Amino acid sequence: MSEHGDAHGGIRELLRGLPVFAGPIAEFDPSTAPEDPARLFTDWFAEAVAAGVREPHAMTVATVNERGEPSSRVVIMKDFTLEGWWFATTTGSRKGRDLARNPAVALSFYWGEQGRQIRVRGFAELADPDRCAADYLARPLESRVAGLHGRQSEPLTDLTDIHRAADESRARLEADPDLVPSDWGLYRVAATEIEFWQADRDRRHTRLRYTRPTVDSGWDRELLWP
Repeated sequence: MSEHGDAHGGIRELLRGLPVFAGPIAEFDPSTAPEDPARLFTDWFAEAVAAGVREPHAMTVATVNERGEPSSRVVIMKDFTLEGWWFATTTGSRKGRDLARNPAVALSFYWGEQGRQIRVRGFAELADPDRCAADYLARPLESRVAGLHGRQSEPLTDLTDIHRAADESRARLEADPDLVPSDWGLYRVAATEIEFWQADRDRRHTRLRYTRPTVDSGWDRELLWP
């Protein structure tokens, strides 16, 4: 038996000692929720920022490849508008390749300090080239450096190769500050389903789900059993 695990190599004892919803959590009355989930997301996000939630703009993006195999990763939300959620990546990255074949996507936000989750299902669309370029040029230098040499998700032989590629990319950007890589992509996720999940210490969680048949339809909403 290991110091932190059980006889079967698990971590059950460590898990049992971890608190759940240890701090003050938010409250949510679904009867006061607006008809448009965009308003509710905006309100919850502003409350997360005001409550000091760490990196509330971090969201999990899940995609599937041509074989239906899922992949998920945490990225930074770049914007939220009435059109949807925005994030950026190179079109040649794994998520970029997945979305080129299948635009279906799922997003999730988790704000543990408030006991809140937001789950989104919908479809991602690549923005037009001008908007992609504007997103890239608005980034800090080191972010543009990383985006310029690309090669995300490709095998890496030696860590020093990253530093060499970064130095080369930085020199190119210093010589041409308006340079934009052709594979830079800004994606917008339009939702067909959004669930707002509010924790309760007695496990009587509140779940409010908005759904619509297409991204151009009006919203229906319903409560779900926890």
